[in-house]
Amino acid sequence: MKLGGKIALVTGAGRGIGRGCAVELAKAGADVVLNDRPGCENVSQVMAEIQALGRQCHVVEADVFVRRGCEELVEQTLTLVPRIDILISNPAFSRRCAFLDYPPDLFEETIARTLVSGFHLSQLVARHMVADKVAGRIVFISSVQAEMPMALNVAYGAAKAGLNHMGRSIAVEMASHRINVNVIEPGWIDTPGERATFGSDCVAESGPKLPLGRMGTPEDIGRAAAFLSSEDADYITGSILAVDGLFRYKHCTSEHVESSRDAD
Repeated sequence: MKLGGKIALVTGAGRGIGRGCAVELAKAGADVVLNDRPGCENVSQVMAEIQALGRQCHVVEADVFVRRGCEELVEQTLTLVPRIDILISNPAFSRRCAFLDYPPDLFEETIARTLVSGFHLSQLVARHMVADKVAGRIVFISSVQAEMPMALNVAYGAAKAGLNHMGRSIAVEMASHRINVNVIEPGWIDTPGERATFGSDCVAESGPKLPLGRMGTPEDIGRAAAFLSSEDADYITGSILAVDGLFRYKHCTSEHVESSRDAD
């Protein structure tokens, strides 16, 4: 129970990576405040799952894609719990489109919802951490697409690359306050969003072709978040942790090299 006595705020906690982070933090002993957008039907199920682990859990609905929603989330959270020790910042928005056809307003919306919202949320939480003298942990959920230029994802990749740099910059400023700031880069994770985008058949077929023979899971990301939130990671800040099962280097494996050679 390495997070016993800690209180975590997790955004996007109704499903996917956000849910995985919330549950794994609870398994590690943290009490959790779950956030998702108003009307999310799954977040109450996640709350029940965490309460079944014996942890305290609250739900605060708020739209963290905008500044006012972030303010409402932090304000309401601090009426339910005495402080925030851990923030898992997980807002993201993505729509695939070719660069030449990419609508300018969609590009700006993607940057705002994926990068700017992370700024708003982390700033508001960090202000309270500093005021309360909390040796806190802030973990941003980024993506390997921050490093991998991929077709049809110009806005999302740019937003995640910016998130990586922002996380490091915040870490530099927060070090004197003993607030550790790190970034997790998930690879291809089996989430409801990925299944909606690519189809369940594609996800099932693609997993065995990856270097570790499977897709990543939300729990994989959650366990990394729990580690970075614990005292075991006390000397880790300003780091980018890829949790991708070698997805970034899938074309560098010996099997891929041999198959390419055979094709030649």
